[in-house]
Amino acid sequence: MFRLLQSAECPENFEDKNYTIITSRCKGPEYPADQCCPAFKEFACPIRDKINDPKTDCAQTMFSYINLYGRFPPGLFAHKCREGKEGLKCDEPTLPPSGSAAAVHSTSLLLTAGFLVLLPLML
Repeated sequence: MFRLLQSAECPENFEDKNYTIITSRCKGPEYPADQCCPAFKEFACPIRDKINDPKTDCAQTMFSYINLYGRFPPGLFAHKCREGKEGLKCDEPTLPPSGSAAAVHSTSLLLTAGFLVLLPLML
């Protein structure tokens, strides 16, 4: 069977996630970027590999739940939270080799343009 633009179900359970990380800090009507973006990154960065996997519907599912629980305007995080062409930067400490200083490994949380176009349609 041929599947056109169909994604696999996300292995992450977004139904049981704690959205208060975002909803308690990202408040309207202004939705200040200095509050909303760090909250969004705190929520999304630990699961960035799943969200960025184009073979799954994880990003779509995550934003559906964020908007369900937070009742945010469509595209809020895409418009307010930008750190360059590659998306948001997720920094996490990595375990250093024994006897060396701690290192920081940086990866990006990508929000693809195609998904951002679909975001308002999901609401």
